[in-house]
Amino acid sequence: MSAADGTAREARRFRLPAINPVWFILAALIAAIAIENANFLAPIGYMNFLKRAAPLAILAAGQVYVIVSGGFDLSVGSLITLTVVGSSMLTNNDPAATYWVIPLMLAMGAVVGLVNGLVVSVLRVPSLIATLGMMITLNGLAFLWSGGAPRGYLPETFRFFGRVNLLDVPLVNILPVALLVMIGVGTLLTLLMHRTAYGKLLHAVGDNPRAAFLAGVPVARVRVTAFVISSLSAVVAGILLGGFAGVSTDVGAGYELQAITAAVIGGAQLLGGRGTVPAAMAGALTLNAIFTLLNFLGLPKPVRDVVQGLILIAAVALATLRRRRAGR
Repeated sequence: MSAADGTAREARRFRLPAINPVWFILAALIAAIAIENANFLAPIGYMNFLKRAAPLAILAAGQVYVIVSGGFDLSVGSLITLTVVGSSMLTNNDPAATYWVIPLMLAMGAVVGLVNGLVVSVLRVPSLIATLGMMITLNGLAFLWSGGAPRGYLPETFRFFGRVNLLDVPLVNILPVALLVMIGVGTLLTLLMHRTAYGKLLHAVGDNPRAAFLAGVPVARVRVTAFVISSLSAVVAGILLGGFAGVSTDVGAGYELQAITAAVIGGAQLLGGRGTVPAAMAGALTLNAIFTLLNFLGLPKPVRDVVQGLILIAAVALATLRRRRAGR
């Protein structure tokens, strides 16, 4: 072995692992928030931040599956609304109803994801159009079901997941149940994408669906599964939002774009083939941190919309540039 080979091997051995830039951005934003409001560093401060960010983090973790497969899911925001409205109508103030309403909502989410996936994969309808149609349909169903106004309320057994904080927890003193749900769902989706054969197939389909098909990959099944996972994550996010936000006919409005933005901040490539669950969730925390900082600075909500729009525009431009350079 030559000296050059030995040097190269040593360089590879001591090379630091690549760290997604989103983590540095998140750390910088947290530091800025702490400077602006020192109370943020208290357990109740950062735990409430994580509690508010949990629904979007879960939604982004599901959305990144669809994005990696080469599509978009615009129906998740309306599915959140339908979950909250439908749950309030079905529980009908009965705490015991929670235990069959939540499984029913998850089953509804799976059906929505299945329909989205089949329309995109079998009928070859672009995901943007298919899920936009589903978004309009679900919003209409929520409106019809509720009569256009919030009705009923969610019992405490339902609101437990998004509202309750565990107290006297060692080290942190306060621990939101929503944070535990976020960690559990995030771990499950991380393992599925990055530790199973399905995750490899998903990235292959998003990177080059034609080549994946010729290699024997069940492209339709992979894409349908991605949409089902996205819809299920929307239902879980809806359960958490219903817990601490209550019943509203527009509770999920805008969350579909926030989830896409969060995945993009985490490095997901909008044209497919690239993305990770932890980075998408970190992107959700980053987006929430941006909104929190803007709020502390006293800037109005339209500024948040401008920032989110600029992020999406920049992401599309960057993804297109990368594809052109790769010759695809």
